[in-house]
Amino acid sequence: MDQLIQTLIIGLANGLIFALVALGYTLVYGIIELINFAHGDVFMLGSMLAFGLIAIISSGGLGVFSITSGTPVLVMGGQIALTLLICMVAMAVLNVSIERVAYRPLRHAPKLAPLISAIGMSFVLQNVGLIFGGAYQRTIDNIFPNTNLLEPLGITSIAITPAQVFVAVVTIPLLLILTWFVDRTRQGRAMRATAQDPDTAGLMGVDVNRTIALTFAIGGALAGAAGVVQILYNNYTVWNLGFRFGLNSFTAAVLGGIGNLRGAVLGALVIGEVNALSDYYLSPNWTQAIVFGVLIAILVFKPTGLLGQQLADRA
Repeated sequence: MDQLIQTLIIGLANGLIFALVALGYTLVYGIIELINFAHGDVFMLGSMLAFGLIAIISSGGLGVFSITSGTPVLVMGGQIALTLLICMVAMAVLNVSIERVAYRPLRHAPKLAPLISAIGMSFVLQNVGLIFGGAYQRTIDNIFPNTNLLEPLGITSIAITPAQVFVAVVTIPLLLILTWFVDRTRQGRAMRATAQDPDTAGLMGVDVNRTIALTFAIGGALAGAAGVVQILYNNYTVWNLGFRFGLNSFTAAVLGGIGNLRGAVLGALVIGEVNALSDYYLSPNWTQAIVFGVLIAILVFKPTGLLGQQLADRA
C-alpha cells in the first residue's frame, strides 16, 4: 500500500506538468479548432532556455548567486522566479510569432493546410532545439535537497520531496489564475465568445485577431513555465522532449474533453497516474500503449471526454 501511495504521488507531480502543456493545446483548439502540433516543441524550447539560464546563473555569469542545494531559500526562490518569468515571456512571444507567421495566413484555408503547417513548424522548432542544445541529453544538478518532508511527522515509508512540492507550488496557482482569467475577465469572455463564433464575436466588437494572439501567448507562457518546472523536477532536457510530453499532454486534453480547461487538467492528472502506475507495476515499454488504451476505452463510451467537449457547432 505504501508503494502504491508513493507511485500515485509521483504520478500527481508528472500530471501537474502535463496539465500546463495540455492547457495550451485545449486553449488553441477551443479558439480556432487547430491541433497545434508545435506546442510540445515550444515547451521543449522553454526547457532548453531554462537550462541555459540556470547554467549561466550557476556559473555566476550574471553576477548573481549560484543555484545549488545549499543556496538560501529566498535567494533560490528569487532566481527560480526570474528564470520562470523569462521563460514564460520568451515562449509567449515565440508562440504569438508562430501564430502570426504560420497559422494566421491560413485561417480561412481548408483545415488540412494549417494542420500541415503545424507539423512543419514542429520540425522547425525541433531543429532549433538541436542547434541550441545539441543532440544529446542535457542535465543539471538537483538543486532541491533530497529529503523527505514527511519524516518530521514520523512517516518514513512514504516520501514527499521538495521538488514535488515545487511542482505543485508553481503549477496550481497558474491553473487557478488561468481559470479565473477565462471565467471572470472581459478578455476571458472575449476568448469564450471567439471560441463559440468568431464572426459574430467580431461583429459584437471583439478584436478576433488580438484574442487569438492572446490565446497563443497564454499557451506559450504556460509551456514556458512547464519547461522550467520539468527541468528542475526531472533535471534534464533534450531536443525531442516535446514529442513525448506533447503526446501525453494532447492525449490528456482529448481525454478530459478538448476545449474544456478543467477537463484538460483532469485528463492530465489521469495520464500522469497511468504513466506512473504502468512504469512501476508493468514496464515503461508498455506505458504509451496503456495510455492510449485508456484514451480509446474512454472515448468509446464517452466520445466528448471525461468532462465534455466545450465547442459550438460552427457548421
